[in-house]
Amino acid sequence: MQYISFSKLVLIILLFTYTSSVAGQDKKLDSIQKHVKELEDDSTKVNTLNELSYSLFRTTPDQAIAYGEKAKTLAQKIKFEKGLAVANKNIGLGYYMKGDFVKVLSYWEESLKSFQNSNDKAGVANLYSNIGAVYFAFGDDALTLQYYLKALKVAEEIDDKLRIYTALVNIGTLYLNKEETLDKAMSYFNKTLPYLPYIEDKQSIGTLLTNLGELWMKKGNYDSSIYYLDKALTIHEGTVLYPHPLMVKGKVLAKQGAIVAAIALQKEAIEITEQTGQKNLLSQGLIALSESYSLQGKHQEAINTLNRAETLSEVLEDNYQLKDIYRFQSDNYVAISDFQEAYRYMDFHTKMKDTIYNIETNDKIKGLQFSYQMEKKEDEIELLNASNEIQLLETKRQRAISWGAVIAGLLVLILTLGIYRRYKFINKVKAILEEEKDRSDKLLLNILPEETAEELKEKGFTEPKFYDSATILFTDFKGFTSISAAMTPNELVSELHECFMNFDNIMSKYGLEKIKTIGDAYMAAGGLPKVNQTHPTNVALAALEIRSYMNQHKKEKESEGKAFFEVRVGINTGPVVSGVVGIKKFAYDIWGDTVNIAARMESSSEAGRVNISEHTYQLIKDKFNCEYRGEIEAKNAGKLKMYFLNDVLDGKLEPLEEKDTLLSN
Repeated sequence: MQYISFSKLVLIILLFTYTSSVAGQDKKLDSIQKHVKELEDDSTKVNTLNELSYSLFRTTPDQAIAYGEKAKTLAQKIKFEKGLAVANKNIGLGYYMKGDFVKVLSYWEESLKSFQNSNDKAGVANLYSNIGAVYFAFGDDALTLQYYLKALKVAEEIDDKLRIYTALVNIGTLYLNKEETLDKAMSYFNKTLPYLPYIEDKQSIGTLLTNLGELWMKKGNYDSSIYYLDKALTIHEGTVLYPHPLMVKGKVLAKQGAIVAAIALQKEAIEITEQTGQKNLLSQGLIALSESYSLQGKHQEAINTLNRAETLSEVLEDNYQLKDIYRFQSDNYVAISDFQEAYRYMDFHTKMKDTIYNIETNDKIKGLQFSYQMEKKEDEIELLNASNEIQLLETKRQRAISWGAVIAGLLVLILTLGIYRRYKFINKVKAILEEEKDRSDKLLLNILPEETAEELKEKGFTEPKFYDSATILFTDFKGFTSISAAMTPNELVSELHECFMNFDNIMSKYGLEKIKTIGDAYMAAGGLPKVNQTHPTNVALAALEIRSYMNQHKKEKESEGKAFFEVRVGINTGPVVSGVVGIKKFAYDIWGDTVNIAARMESSSEAGRVNISEHTYQLIKDKFNCEYRGEIEAKNAGKLKMYFLNDVLDGKLEPLEEKDTLLSN
């Protein structure tokens, strides 16, 4: 393998680095901002607003979003599809820098549709690459690579050198995540060399340099790593991309023993990411800083820093970072002789590894995909067999002419027997294939919603979907740990099975989708995967029926003198993203602030009560008797009003009939 030489790469960078100053760029932006007010409402104004939005997304994301929204409104008004595509892309870029990936996916899906409608392949390649970056942030390597490869294919079709370069850098960055694929990462970075002379965006070159610095760090070549990182810092200075190479350089210095200098750089990077709201990068910086504290022997400071990173990573649902955080926390607690906490975090680490790397589930997926491929090939097999039979019959006919009627009759008899036996064999094979297909279908439907399962069978993968409104339900058992400690394992599993089986039946009755169970917690949703308008009411009815069932169950257990569980229920309504993530742990799931607030509603509820958010209350208050509880403070959401859901206003309300419409993607 040939690695990128220092001299060659630096020469290319020197030749194609911008010479304009930051002050000059600001002056140009001011000029455009003044000029745009004088323009008429036409495509020129849309393009100018989009130019402003793109120029600002790295430095001031909120301004970029505001200009993007103005461009979007005007593009819709004048029916300018290309301008609408760019506006949605730029708004998504702003939210990407802010770390709000649910909104990012929503805007970029709309942008992708507009680019496809405009037959703009460069735009399509760009959006494939951008969407891949979102799944990279989620830690979903399979979907990330899928979108990056789509971007590369389209870019190569139209020979778009910028898009090819971007896709190659992105794929290399994905392989940079694991020690065993570092050489593959280098091979993709090497492939960017022919395209560097065509790249005018110096920030893109800075990203490549940062990745090279990180790669050489992982390979143990610290001098080369510092060399590339210093070049990246020069390019990114004054931008929101500056903290990343700063953070990596801090790691390198720590590995070289310069801990004090490393901590200074890491604190500087953290301060910048806090100011710019880059949550994912902030979490990475906190983890790096904790490692430096550990090397200094300041294990309590390392633990406190990791606690901040853990909270951020939980909000971002970044399983890869959580896995590392749990392991580092365990090591630090061992260092201060708190073995109970060390064991607890090591248990978290092990469970998270199992979640990410479950091989058995992966084998099931491969089996399902194999069954799907066999089903598609069945018709081809039958056609091939039919063709062979025709050829055989022709051969028999020629022999019959030569050898006479008697021999022909004998051959026809033999042929008939052969065809009959083949017919029986084909039917037997068909029956086996059909049986295996049914088993695979049942297994798939036991894991995924029907619409998602059908999409997986049809395409071999599933596309993520955004829902404007869905209602999320969480339940949990009060005092589960202490109560379960008094039960035998068989009693505990039997009790949970009985409760969750009845919860499943209630979900089916009200047309709701069970999402998952986590220990003693149960999660379901209404309004997906089929869109409908009745989900707030039906989720509320389901919650009341769960409460009624658990109250009756409690009475039965008390009469038998046995331990019983009391349920807390929480509900919230709002936008979510759904999809099938991961290839190691195959699961249908949903994400977004709506889910986090629903979980907070449950944890703030009381035993035997249903606690709902302000969003849900406004949608169902005309049908249900609700009791205002006050407000609670929620992380990243401010103050939230809560209500107890008591009962139905008129005493009786049947499940509403859902008029379903499949969500288009």
